[in-house]
Amino acid sequence: MKKLITLLIVLITATAFAQNKNARASMEVDGVCLMCKTRIEKASLNTKGVKSAVWNVKTHELKLIFDERKTNLKTIQENILAVGHDTKEIKATDEAYATVHPCCRYRDESVKDDHKEGEEHKEEDGHNH
Repeated sequence: MKKLITLLIVLITATAFAQNKNARASMEVDGVCLMCKTRIEKASLNTKGVKSAVWNVKTHELKLIFDERKTNLKTIQENILAVGHDTKEIKATDEAYATVHPCCRYRDESVKDDHKEGEEHKEEDGHNH
């Protein structure tokens, strides 16, 4: 009986510390347009273990579903930084940032302003980046 109880305690403990294969998380990632969205989502999805990545252009929120047994938020974040996009916690290197398309230079106030104006006209002319 003692062995059975010990075995049950070990199994319960192991289950409590098991990593989630469908972990959900979100993080803030800088960008301005649909080209940024594609780049951010692709960098996330190219991370082994990421099952879903959806970035919102307006809110800059990246929603993720990933397998914690294969990856973690730090690794996903590093892949996003590598393609030139800042997260709330860490800025991409200047070299990585320089690789983004000129219309995607989210650190440049004039680019941000152009995209704000584009939001107003997008519905009128059907233009998306």
